[in-house]
Amino acid sequence: MSCSLVLGAQWGDEGKGKVVDLFTEEADVVVRFSGGHNAGHTVVIKGEKYILHLIPSGIMHDGKVNIIGNGVVIDPEALIEEINDLKARGISFEGRFFVSKRAHLIMPYHKIFDKHSEAKKGSKKIGTTGRGIGPSYADKMARVGLRVCDLYDEEVLKEKVFQNVEEVNLIAERIHGLEPLNPQEVFESYKKYGEIIKPYVAETSYMINKLYNEGKNIMLEGAQGTLLDVDHGTYPFVTSSNPTAGGAFTGTGLAPQSLNNVVGVLKAYTTRVGSGPFPTELEDETGQRLRDVGGEYGATTGRPRRCGWLDLVATKYAKMLSGINYIALTKLDVLTGFDKIKVCVGYEYNGKVFETFPPEIKILENLTPVYKEFDGWTEDITKVKRYNDLPENAKKYVEFIKNELGVEYALISLGTDREETIILNKVF
Repeated sequence: MSCSLVLGAQWGDEGKGKVVDLFTEEADVVVRFSGGHNAGHTVVIKGEKYILHLIPSGIMHDGKVNIIGNGVVIDPEALIEEINDLKARGISFEGRFFVSKRAHLIMPYHKIFDKHSEAKKGSKKIGTTGRGIGPSYADKMARVGLRVCDLYDEEVLKEKVFQNVEEVNLIAERIHGLEPLNPQEVFESYKKYGEIIKPYVAETSYMINKLYNEGKNIMLEGAQGTLLDVDHGTYPFVTSSNPTAGGAFTGTGLAPQSLNNVVGVLKAYTTRVGSGPFPTELEDETGQRLRDVGGEYGATTGRPRRCGWLDLVATKYAKMLSGINYIALTKLDVLTGFDKIKVCVGYEYNGKVFETFPPEIKILENLTPVYKEFDGWTEDITKVKRYNDLPENAKKYVEFIKNELGVEYALISLGTDREETIILNKVF
């Protein structure tokens, strides 16, 4: 039995979809443990692109079991749309896709409040996708949320929907000046959604532990990234869940001692979507070049990503928080053609240099990165199959990252396709 966790070591968008897809070759089960359909994992197979929002990336492999754990918040309408899209493209779901009964639901009022609240923040907006993720998690913590299991008890579903809608309508009308929702319509639509997804609904906590105890290889798939963690990230410019290792246990029902390896997915440079501090951001031609060459536009929203050099201060912080023992380095090919490449190795603030990631937003917004500079390379590396065949300057860059972090590489990705990868270590 073996369990490996794949998570983002930056602000998300590191290429986790491809990494999970590759390691699913050796996995039997892939479990998504946090976030909602605000995440977008892109998998490219033989030039054909698949964008997954809720469904684990392992769905692209025949015979693999895929589970949405209890830590995920689910918009059933979005889930059904994603299932139908993948089915239309020949992907099978029968007997190998399951949704936790304990997962919380995103309701229509969550989406309304999310968009309206963000719009009212003006220049102080967080950069949320407006898909109701935060308000759904807020209701979960306030103990007024609806769960997937509620869809199958008509009395409970109706009572909760009517009670919640009555309350949110008061807020919507009196405070925000919004049109009220019809509770009967909400009830009927969610009752219908429940019937459609019923074949996939299961008590997944027991299922995952049973599969683990049977000796299956379990891959836990993270969404977003470490620096968006609601507890450890750049609060309040964060997501509403825990995409760090701790969230993998609360979001699946597996015990901590089941985990064997933690793979941190690290882009060879850094990106971030939405508002918030970004110490190494490049708001110049270099940043735009990274964006254009790297195709740095959100898989879920299409928003252009902010781009900058690799930040090893932040990455070391991510390693510490989740016990990362392997790195999957992605998008190394994007750096081809740069004369000079920089890596942040420290922060300077008020005349002092430090190597820890501060919680204060004011400091993060006003510090100066301390860089180490490397010579670039011009050779096309997308078809390289062996590590030793990488250009010398590329190897120097890659080796520096490895030595600074003190971990080995699981893989190095040199392009979007499955084949454009150097596998260095197995994680099962």
